[in-house]
Amino acid sequence: MADAIQKPGNAAPGAKAASGAYTPAGVSPNRRARRKYTVRLWAVRHSRFLEWFYHRFADAFLLLHPLWKKIGYDRVERPITFVERNVKGFLFDCRMCGQCALSSTGMSCPMNCPKQLRNGPCGGVRANGNCEVEPDMPCVWVQAWNGSRNMIQGDAILKVQKPVNQSLRETSSWLRVTAEAAAAREAAKKEA
Repeated sequence: MADAIQKPGNAAPGAKAASGAYTPAGVSPNRRARRKYTVRLWAVRHSRFLEWFYHRFADAFLLLHPLWKKIGYDRVERPITFVERNVKGFLFDCRMCGQCALSSTGMSCPMNCPKQLRNGPCGGVRANGNCEVEPDMPCVWVQAWNGSRNMIQGDAILKVQKPVNQSLRETSSWLRVTAEAAAAREAAKKEA
């Protein structure tokens, strides 16, 4: 009967400790999340530079298409995905959905939304611009709008995004975009 009484406060750390999960001493989950969030905000504030860099990077990746094709896209998928996960994970807190929308969402990853909404905020954005699910976190879509206003192609945020294809999760969107751009370029050459 004493076990049935709930104690006040956050029960998650106690449950985590009871499960045997490793929790490093002196590092709170809030501080780790805050560090990631700080870099995410930096990316939104510098969205114009990141947009410029992304276009140059995409052009360079497209120039490497003959190499990717010769080696085989399937063979390079794993190492490229590893690099993409780490780079985008650090800068944007990327969730590796495989269908990156950063260039049209002001460099704010929509998959960071607790509801994983891809086409704008829910109806529960608080008056201060924070999330209804996580009240201490500013809404991902408020940040996306702010970032898109800095970008040259900022109106891309108004385009409706397709739903997430879960079969593409944990795959490289860089390679997919490169292969699609190369196919479009080759189709245009055939028409001309």
